[in-house]
Amino acid sequence: MTSSPRASTALLTDHYELTMVQAARQAGTAERRAVFELFPRRLPEGRRYGVVAGVGRALDAIEDFSFDAAALTALEGIVDPGMLDWLASYRFTGDVWGYAEGEAYFPHSPLMVVEGTFAEAVLLETVLLSIYNHDSAIASAASRMVLAAHGRPCIEMGARRTHEDAAVAAARAAYVAGFDATSNLAARARYGVPSTGTAAHSFTLLHDAEADAFRAQVETLGVGTTLLVDTYDVAEAVRLAVEVAGTGLGAVRLDSGDLGDLAREVRAQLDGLGAHDTRIVVTSDLDEYAIAALAAAPVDAYGVGTQLVTGSGHPTCGFVYKLVAREGTDGELVSVAKRSTDKLSIGGRKHALRRRGPSGVAQAEVVGIDEVPGDDGDDRPLLVPLVRDGEVVGRTTLDEARARHRASVAELPRAVTMMSAGEPVIPTVHLGG
Repeated sequence: MTSSPRASTALLTDHYELTMVQAARQAGTAERRAVFELFPRRLPEGRRYGVVAGVGRALDAIEDFSFDAAALTALEGIVDPGMLDWLASYRFTGDVWGYAEGEAYFPHSPLMVVEGTFAEAVLLETVLLSIYNHDSAIASAASRMVLAAHGRPCIEMGARRTHEDAAVAAARAAYVAGFDATSNLAARARYGVPSTGTAAHSFTLLHDAEADAFRAQVETLGVGTTLLVDTYDVAEAVRLAVEVAGTGLGAVRLDSGDLGDLAREVRAQLDGLGAHDTRIVVTSDLDEYAIAALAAAPVDAYGVGTQLVTGSGHPTCGFVYKLVAREGTDGELVSVAKRSTDKLSIGGRKHALRRRGPSGVAQAEVVGIDEVPGDDGDDRPLLVPLVRDGEVVGRTTLDEARARHRASVAELPRAVTMMSAGEPVIPTVHLGG
């Protein structure tokens, strides 16, 4: 992974965050202690669980949230000179707790709890929501695809279907949720996500004959490469692929047509040619439902693009960032909550655990309001320290996040594997308040 300097994230925010702080400073309330909570009011329609991703990127964003000269110049005329002076020395010095990356979540899970002054904490709202909403949407879709694949490898290949920076974040999030590799080299360089890829249809079309293209690829990449066999006639291409590479050919890729029927035909042909170990990789607008439909087909790996990087129908998680407690006149924290119709928030500082039965299967998401829920011995606390006194303390590796995700999903009820629309597999229970 590279360690090149990261750019400031301070302008990845909304205009009104700064005008709120300016007004609060004038009113004398900006330095009041405040607790913000990032949470989902509900899961995307029909989803049975969600997956937290982007935690590591969010911690980077908090570290990099400072206003350099260029940022301050851009804000001239938006806020007053006093506010510009305050921004020039801004650093978040508060505390953050949250669900660790890769964890499953449910309605009202307190995914991140941010405590500091109002002025310090409110400025982080937009960038944190931007990261969490995007990355968790991708990870939630990826997790369902991995479940549908039943252990067969999944490859992320959606870079050309989304914004170039979003593509890198999507590859990272998919890897957290169990994808095995990406086509995106920036994700490899920046985050260490394994990358893979061989050739596209244009490479075949470049050559005078399909066999010439196959021969050039095998001579360059070896017989373990993957040859794309649906540019012209699939059966003829499979015959040529084995003729050129031999029975040790690594894999063939199918990118069009009825993938299930084609995979069965190609498997039979490969076996008939003696290429018993040659794998079949399928691509072409796959989602979790298409992957599930191919469960009985002789497919060895899936390449997923558009549906993955767009969250498979749910490109955002609908997370919100709300003030849930603030310092009162006596110096103690008091609960505050939004009461708007259909946009309610629940006041109070939250604590959370995953209630599990004696067999280890999750039974409920228990959220304590201004109190820590009691652990009956089988339960698992969910909030971990991420930032303490402004210093990041909760950064983990992607391998740790992947292992955490596997364990988190494994403890959920069996209904989690169902691709049909349904309710959350466990209820959210609030205590206290």
